[in-house]
Amino acid sequence: MKADQSLDCMGLYCPMPIYETSMKIKELKVGEVLEVIADDQGIIKDMPAWAETTGNEFLGFEDDGEEIKVYVKKTK
Repeated sequence: MKADQSLDCMGLYCPMPIYETSMKIKELKVGEVLEVIADDQGIIKDMPAWAETTGNEFLGFEDDGEEIKVYVKKTK
């Protein structure tokens, strides 16, 4: 998936990837996609919940066994 910006959260554990995402997404324009790269499996459940709570759009994730890439579109 193509992202406008990327955020490296490797080595960070809950709740830091979500916190870092909430800070970074403020820098994006509406409609842009943020790729968050993490190794904490919790992000697979946490990111969709965060997106729903904040009104942003969770687009999906890719997991290659070593790193997880999640994609969120800024909607507001």
